[in-house]
Amino acid sequence: MTKVIEIQHLRKSFGANEVLKDIDFSVNKGEVVCIIGASGSGKSTLLRCVNLLEKPSGGEIIYNGENILDDKHDIYMYRTRLGMVFQQFNLFNNHNVLANCTVGQMKVLKRSKEEAEKVALKYLSVVGMDAYVNAKPRQLSGGQKQRVAIARALSMEPDVMLFDEPTSALDPEMVGEVLKVMKELAESGLTMLVVTHEMGFAKEVADRVVFMDNGVIVEEGHPEKIFNDPSHERTREFLKRVLDKY
Repeated sequence: MTKVIEIQHLRKSFGANEVLKDIDFSVNKGEVVCIIGASGSGKSTLLRCVNLLEKPSGGEIIYNGENILDDKHDIYMYRTRLGMVFQQFNLFNNHNVLANCTVGQMKVLKRSKEEAEKVALKYLSVVGMDAYVNAKPRQLSGGQKQRVAIARALSMEPDVMLFDEPTSALDPEMVGEVLKVMKELAESGLTMLVVTHEMGFAKEVADRVVFMDNGVIVEEGHPEKIFNDPSHERTREFLKRVLDKY
């Protein structure tokens, strides 16, 4: 398997608070990796370090064989290769759906308006939002906004999609529509790194599950192993609390 991103000895501290402690893991091309764990375990900080929204305190992030934390590496270009979907939708309220999905393409990738709109319409169709191209975000439900946010990230045609608990801000009845889109993207072979509290999604869709606690990776493996026969007591405690198992 081809490693797209490899994390080696990654650390992140906020003052005296060490949030990530010597993290090692990788994401292979076409793989879906789900990161689970309790709030405050370091999951979202790890994701934000991967795309350099947070600067790591130490370690290496290897992308296509190069440490992107080296001074010589073009961080700007690296970040264009990662799509990011946040808990909050972060849409431009003054732009309609189509413009939300084209502005980044034109500004960052230097695509023409015509080309950007063609790409945006392709991915809005993928997430089932092509009928809403003229709508403003205020006219959409939470689930629809998140699907637009996914289309916007896909329109940049990244190598890896990062999802930071994309359903946590949604009403329960809207969660399903976003998870359905994410499942379809996973089935299409898209490389995905997903921080989630949706255990059913992780169990069904992930190729590999990473369980984090207190800033470290406690264990990782195939979903069936993690959910049905975890090796560590801490994993069993977490799953007992969230799934009423063990």
